[in-house]
Amino acid sequence: MHRFHPSKPLIAFCAALLALGLSSSCTQKAEGASTAGTGGTLTFLVPAEPPSFDAHREISFAVLHPTAPHYSLLVKVDPNDPASQKIVGDLAESWTVSPNGKTYTFKLFPNVKFHDGSALTSRDVVASLNKIVSPPEGVISPRKAYYSMVESISAPDPATVVIRLSFASTAFLPALAMPFNYIYSAGKLARDIHWYEKNVMGSGPFVFNEYVSGATWTGERFKDYFRPGLPKLAGFEAVFATKENLRLQALRGGRALIEFRGLAPQGRDDLVAALGNKITVQESPWNCVVYVVPNPAKKPFNDVRVRKALSLALDRWEGSKYLSQIAIVKEVGGVVFPGHPLAFTKSELEQLPGFGHDIAAARAEARKLLKAAGVLEGFAFRLNNRAVDQPYKIVGTWLVDQWRQVGLNVEQWVQQDGPFMETLMAKPPEFDVSIDFNCQAVVNPALDVSKFLSADRSESNYGRYTDRELDRLFDAQLRETDPAKQKALLHQFEKRILAEEAHYVVLLWFQRIIPHWSTVKGWKISPSHYLNQDLAEVWVEK
Repeated sequence: MHRFHPSKPLIAFCAALLALGLSSSCTQKAEGASTAGTGGTLTFLVPAEPPSFDAHREISFAVLHPTAPHYSLLVKVDPNDPASQKIVGDLAESWTVSPNGKTYTFKLFPNVKFHDGSALTSRDVVASLNKIVSPPEGVISPRKAYYSMVESISAPDPATVVIRLSFASTAFLPALAMPFNYIYSAGKLARDIHWYEKNVMGSGPFVFNEYVSGATWTGERFKDYFRPGLPKLAGFEAVFATKENLRLQALRGGRALIEFRGLAPQGRDDLVAALGNKITVQESPWNCVVYVVPNPAKKPFNDVRVRKALSLALDRWEGSKYLSQIAIVKEVGGVVFPGHPLAFTKSELEQLPGFGHDIAAARAEARKLLKAAGVLEGFAFRLNNRAVDQPYKIVGTWLVDQWRQVGLNVEQWVQQDGPFMETLMAKPPEFDVSIDFNCQAVVNPALDVSKFLSADRSESNYGRYTDRELDRLFDAQLRETDPAKQKALLHQFEKRILAEEAHYVVLLWFQRIIPHWSTVKGWKISPSHYLNQDLAEVWVEK
């Protein structure tokens, strides 16, 4: 019943066009899911294809959007209120936490089945989580560091999972709710731990039907799903379309109903102008932020005064007003998600160098610092940037103009993703200054800021600096369970990055914009394009 077709370029291309209704010259089309049922079939767009099917090893939305409907998690962000980031049970019917905060006991829903009819028990949960937390040699687990507090995971009986921590941490439960933490079959993992890289079989609301590489991915309602009355859809079809104009055409013509990653402001405005109230727009601050990382191993960026000047030159508040009209960025913030209880308030943020409203004074200070560091008027350097308009090239063009205001002559060095990432990730770094970014799922600042740790502790610290004071502050806040004390530690952490050492220059946070046909019901936007994608609560109004 379930088929996977490897790459068939012509057939796949034709299937994609036909699925979008943009061509009548092709005669072959991938078989879709059944449309029987009251909830309809949801057709949605995915701008990229999954590198593999194993969410445990991947970091891209491209694996989550087509595969999340097939899987369950132990706990997840509340799909009915994802903006709140409240954690609720998925497979977990309930859980308790010991008084010292170090032992979590989860009780599973009874009678949960995998799509092959086998029973899902605590053994499957333990095997799946151990693959993420303590991966064997040869198994990739990019979020392993999120679970440094986990001491053991056990299954005392088929309905119970016990997770013991070496230290209590408020970051643990949000980390456990990461949408990449699919629960797999322990039996299949025991036979071949790499099986899920090329195969699909979960306990989620939809059964995998078919994947045509370069074209479509389909799923159909799992009749034995453990949550009564769900899913509401009869099935779904994900259509892969890398070109934005193709996706906009599909949405405008009703050949697809939604794209879950997000569109630029112009795309939103064009769809609303064309379709009026047939389109509903949901928007949210996005747990993605764009940075600049100077290379501290290269002169003059090894001088903290130069790094500070790069930040002082930027008029972030005016930039936000202008760029938010043309790009998917908006919020001014520090390294913690704006608006989070642990983040700087606006008034606190405005006290930091580079975040005030007197741009003339800030740029005068930037020029003074550059002169003191021996950087002459007209000093030239290159900004390594991605060949992606939204938001990177647009923000890069803005940066070039901002830095010229303090006498710096900047050239954008725009590269395709492969070469760009090679340049960014090189050890030691060879760029002058580079665009960088950080996109996370569940808003969990205590772990989200781990990017800025010393290079021997963070593979995503592309400045490759060592700062043991930052490491100390991070470890202290991760273990702090008093919110006020944790906030104070995180504020010290941020001030060291942004003001004292200027290791990174934070630019603007992303703004997520999801225009969709108003017939799509039950889906609510979250601050991440990784969250709320199992589609169990979604239906299409007739």
